[in-house]
Amino acid sequence: MTIAESLAEKIAAVTYDRLPAEAVHWAKVAITDTIGCTLAGSVEPCTRIIDRVTTAGASDGPCLIFGTGRRVRPLDAALVNGTASHALDYDDVNGSMGGHPSVPLLPALFALADSRKVDGRAFIAAFVTGFETETRIGRGVHLHHYEKGWHPTATLGVFGATAACCRILGLPPERIAVALGLAASLAASVKANFGTMTKPLHVGHCSRSGLLAAMLAAEGFTANPGAFEHKQGFLMVFNGPGTFNADAILQDWGAPWDIVQPGVGIKQYPCCGSTHSAVDAMLMLVEEQNLLPAQVERVESWTHPRRLAHTDRPEPNTELEAKFSVQYCLARALTSRAVKLDHFSDASIHEPDVRALLGRVRSMPYPEATRDTSPAIGAEVRVTLKDGRVLTKAVSQARGRGSADPLPVDVLQSKFLDCCSRALPETTSRRLLEMLGGLETLDSVRSITETMSLCERGA
Repeated sequence: MTIAESLAEKIAAVTYDRLPAEAVHWAKVAITDTIGCTLAGSVEPCTRIIDRVTTAGASDGPCLIFGTGRRVRPLDAALVNGTASHALDYDDVNGSMGGHPSVPLLPALFALADSRKVDGRAFIAAFVTGFETETRIGRGVHLHHYEKGWHPTATLGVFGATAACCRILGLPPERIAVALGLAASLAASVKANFGTMTKPLHVGHCSRSGLLAAMLAAEGFTANPGAFEHKQGFLMVFNGPGTFNADAILQDWGAPWDIVQPGVGIKQYPCCGSTHSAVDAMLMLVEEQNLLPAQVERVESWTHPRRLAHTDRPEPNTELEAKFSVQYCLARALTSRAVKLDHFSDASIHEPDVRALLGRVRSMPYPEATRDTSPAIGAEVRVTLKDGRVLTKAVSQARGRGSADPLPVDVLQSKFLDCCSRALPETTSRRLLEMLGGLETLDSVRSITETMSLCERGA
């Protein structure tokens, strides 16, 4: 039996009733957080460009474009909403796949849920199935896959989106295996485009491709179920000989579910997750010492070289570059005592006080670390004051990075409402939050998109 065929058997067997309560809880947390991030990203320029090019303002389908009142065809909705979901780099993360687990899944799932009746229990089961699929494949190819230059959110997320959609469509194992083989040829995205509009497009393309693979398989399309292990298949082409562990993909499926352990990491800040430990350290110093920018002579930070490789941007000139600049994020944390959505506008990143401070921020790799050293999610910040004092703070990992260190409920809700405020009136946002809290009780998930539709603005 091939890898795809073995995965297909496991994917087809997932049901809501077989999920532990912890998996349902974390699925609801991740789904709620991702919807908020998608609504916030719906007004971003990259999303609007994709929408214009793809739909040209059309309203000719059943699927909602988040942040609007328009409904379009499923594949178009998955592409546009997928781009929106990752536009702000505010969405959740996961160490098993080395990327963002929820955004490949939800745009495709909502496209299907808007196209047919899907209840909340089936929706949650499909989400957990997709999450498990992409993260198990991640365990087989990570970390070499990431280091080689692939963007795992998309190259692995496409399999998660495919699996999730196959569950909603109720495909049998033999068709799921074909869909996974199709997805192997639809996987794409390179890290060279981090810091540009193309990074969120990776997610839109990935979510659309996963939906497309499942829909084609449902119609009898063909693909090679051996596309993972083939000598010219996914593992050999995307990783290479000796750089993957195929057995790890199939081991311990659901024991525990990856969404439970190590779990999903919810972001507190709307920027690259590789900056978050340093931001946490800076904000701790700001709070503990009541630091003001005028007191600071210089700031130094140390990050694992694997993280610093894409966050060492001392002079960001666009909001997307700023999201991948640990220097900007530290300067902003010190200047504003917070790092929020409105800190990543073009006007904000060119504020004179922040630009002046940027010249005093230096970021370096940990001298004793190598690119293969693990764990790689901590950071250290040292602030030298003008009076000669030196303050330091080290953080082993950012807060909220998994089920062992969850963010408080009020923080999660505050983030959700703040994100929604960019696209929805507060009354609608609060109604949406209440609905998502009882997601498993919904007879039709389409009621969620009906609630968030801008047709209700002012309701």
